Amino acid sequence: MSEYKDIYKHFLIDGEFVSLNRYGEGHINDTYKLSMKTDGKIVNYILQKINDRLFTNIEALMRNIQLVTDFCRVSVLKRGGDPIKECLTLVKTRDQKNYYFDGKNYFRVYVFIEDATSHQIVRNPEDFYQSAVAFGNFAKLLADFDASQLYEVLPNFHNTKVRFENFQKAVEKDVMNRKAEVMKEINWVIEHKHLCSKIVDKIESGEIPLRVTHNDTKLNNVMIDDQTGKAMAVIDLDTVMPGSLCYDFGDSIRFGCNPAAEDEPDLSKVNYRFDLYEIYLKGYLSAIGSSITKAEKDNLAMGAVLMTYECGMRFLTDYLEGDVYFRTHRKGQNLDRARTQFKLVDDMLSVFDKMQALINQ
Repeated sequence: MSEYKDIYKHFLIDGEFVSLNRYGEGHINDTYKLSMKTDGKIVNYILQKINDRLFTNIEALMRNIQLVTDFCRVSVLKRGGDPIKECLTLVKTRDQKNYYFDGKNYFRVYVFIEDATSHQIVRNPEDFYQSAVAFGNFAKLLADFDASQLYEVLPNFHNTKVRFENFQKAVEKDVMNRKAEVMKEINWVIEHKHLCSKIVDKIESGEIPLRVTHNDTKLNNVMIDDQTGKAMAVIDLDTVMPGSLCYDFGDSIRFGCNPAAEDEPDLSKVNYRFDLYEIYLKGYLSAIGSSITKAEKDNLAMGAVLMTYECGMRFLTDYLEGDVYFRTHRKGQNLDRARTQFKLVDDMLSVFDKMQALINQ
């Protein structure tokens, strides 16, 4: 860590160095809390070493983040809010860039959001509600942003038709000779192929607008006020890309409405919590308000089904290919992950009319 101690000197940061310590539980970038003393007060920052193995175009990645945070700042100020607390704030380098390259590694600095915490687990239904408010508000702040400006960090990330093609190739090649043991799961994916085009086609036709999407809408990417318990800001903007609100909403439901672990081998423990869907929907719609279109609203429930189907398909694809994408810690983990998602899809489809009716209310 000491090798990064002087990196801050390349950024527009004043004061006397106090400390630099590892911070948070993120697995992608190396994150540190930088503390400086300015005018007798401690001022904190987040210093990150960006993972350039995963994100190969740092210039475009950081341009995305700069565009989105600048737009959010203006939107927050327009409604009389505090952008330092309500959105991420990049600190420029001394030569006015939004990242620093030391010849080997890429670094960026954010202003630290004080008196707030990102929680790894949903402690109670209110946490889930607040995460919905946060992501609904994030979408509202960026409602007028031209998403076509953004670089596609992960091409075809939620293009479910392309994901299905990749799945078919994995089945055909069967490089690990695992196909025979998972024919039940393979057939399940094929039987639900009709889901693939549900939202992609509507985006292509213009029926559903292209928006800024976060693409990692988990609770741990929301800053919760330590005192009030209310959502303050959305963080981790590495995967902001053009997409649909239905994707972000759907992934939140996929992840948050299952009380079991994502790789739970006992499917009797995997259940879709409709009550949590109801809580999230209420928070999301209350925050986004009139910024959502009728077509988007009509497809939120389908977004939940689709994101769960897509995720399960990706887990199964990876299992067939030899577990090369998702990190595994035991044999068959990706297959267990796929099965939990398929169980959730079945559960969702069994109450889909009820999910849709709740939106229509």
